Amino acid sequence: MALFRFATDPPTRPLIRTKNLVLRPPLANDYSAWAALRLESRDFLTPWEPVWSEDDLTRNSFRLRVKRAAREIATDEAYCLFVLDARTEALLGGLTLGLVRRGVAQACTLGYWMGERHAGKGHMTEAVRGALGFAFSELALHRVEAACLPQNTPSRRLLERVGFQREGEARGYLRINGVWADHLLYGMLAADLRKA
Repeated sequence: MALFRFATDPPTRPLIRTKNLVLRPPLANDYSAWAALRLESRDFLTPWEPVWSEDDLTRNSFRLRVKRAAREIATDEAYCLFVLDARTEALLGGLTLGLVRRGVAQACTLGYWMGERHAGKGHMTEAVRGALGFAFSELALHRVEAACLPQNTPSRRLLERVGFQREGEARGYLRINGVWADHLLYGMLAADLRKA
């Protein structure tokens, strides 16, 4: 089910509201806050992310991200969302329900990042819980998958805290910080969220 049908205009309303957060697609006027948060968090994020391209923090690159996010929401391929403080509207990080697979799978993959100064305060736990509710109710998905590096203890704990089950390990799963890295694989079913 696609919630939006506009391939170039991102939805401006929040897709997800939690007690303290708003999750919505990126907008063109988010560029300055996004670039500043990513730049100041670069050393913090580098061990857990793919290598950044040379133009990663440019306005043009961000504009392309915004257009891609809008297109992917319109076509029900992915839901790239910014995580904002509901009270101040400060950008805290980002979360994606990506690689949406319909048909017999009805699944997607969860990914997320948090700005360094906002990490460890429970924001991403709240954001992931909100995103799971959205994935299972609004998107009617059956399964959400996630993966993290074995040494990323905060990410492992977050996934387990919200109810993901560890399902295995994938060798050379993703190219992170320039290296093909093994990842722990996690999954959650809609039925798991109802039990929690």
